[in-house]
Amino acid sequence: NLSTLHASHYETMGDAKTAQKRLQAICSHVFTKEWKYAQELIATANAISSPGKGILAADESTGTIGKRFKSIGVENNRDNRRAYRYLLASTPGLGKNISGVILFEESLFEKMPDGSNLVDGFKKEGVILGIKVDKGTRPLPGTDGELYTQGLTDLNLRCKKYYEFGARFAKWRAVVKILPGKGPSANAIQETAHTLARYAAICQDNGLVPIVEPEILMDGDHDLATAQMWTEKVIAACYSALRLQGVLLEGTLLKPNMVLEGADCKTKYSPAAHAAATVTALQRSVPVAVPGITFLSGGQSEEDATINLNALNQPGLGYRPWSLTFSFGRALQKSVLAAWGGKKENTKAAQDMLLLRAKANGDANLGKYTGYAANAGAAKQSTYVKNYAY
Repeated sequence: NLSTLHASHYETMGDAKTAQKRLQAICSHVFTKEWKYAQELIATANAISSPGKGILAADESTGTIGKRFKSIGVENNRDNRRAYRYLLASTPGLGKNISGVILFEESLFEKMPDGSNLVDGFKKEGVILGIKVDKGTRPLPGTDGELYTQGLTDLNLRCKKYYEFGARFAKWRAVVKILPGKGPSANAIQETAHTLARYAAICQDNGLVPIVEPEILMDGDHDLATAQMWTEKVIAACYSALRLQGVLLEGTLLKPNMVLEGADCKTKYSPAAHAAATVTALQRSVPVAVPGITFLSGGQSEEDATINLNALNQPGLGYRPWSLTFSFGRALQKSVLAAWGGKKENTKAAQDMLLLRAKANGDANLGKYTGYAANAGAAKQSTYVKNYAY
């Protein structure tokens, strides 16, 4: 209810009456009717954005997890997928630095041999369940190899089913390419913004907090200034579309790329430069109503992603009203997979690796990461894949 939301998230606003009025103003949205889910959406988005915590993105499709398994010599079958994801779900203490987990549909509904649900371990740790709801990318006609994301047709029915099973947030990945010499087309930007906004509105109508993910790929040789300019323009277009669709911004999260130079750029910039470019782009495009920005790792090594996240949370970068945290997949799991290797006897070693990387990124969200995980596992190995799709 409103008073409990005040107690956990609005204590800096003064007394309970002031906070209650603020929340009532948020929930009486000007574009749409007051949803029955409004207060829950706000509470969920704020809980995921809790200090020192972030998201474990474990939503790889069957094909993508197969590629990960191949790298460690493990067959891609249902038993192995279930075993690996149960390893993640059953990690003791995971909830200390992980506030939410994004799952592929198979994992959300997966049953264990004893009849329990695979996700019960996440629930026990207080980790909020999320679900990948897009159905992948396809070529966008009329463009130079740019992409659109599909999956809107039956999204309302699927969201209802996911909510009933216990999911409380969702993710939809859109992909934007910086084409050499010209950047993304206006067509691709408009398609990305409109589709993300429609997805977000449908999710909220069914009780799920939408993570808005307009990923600008690292592909190309563009410099940092170019990446900053296009990140700002794409995100600004997304929020224009979100407003048009009547999305409750306080009940959303943003999952952008960090602003980085292209993978083939000859100039390599420092974490401080990445942070300055990223924060500037966000300050110019993201409303203060959004509670959290949960960055994707985008092909960085585990350690580089953590170092860059830590740089984003250092003093001197100006006003940052949002929690700047992580929603990492490859940058949380590469060393975990290597430690596991498909062997049950390696479960604890793999879980310890997951806790180490989660703690490192939780500390980075607070600006307090000191580099203690730099030499663990595969921390310094790149996870970059050109034209990455999953």
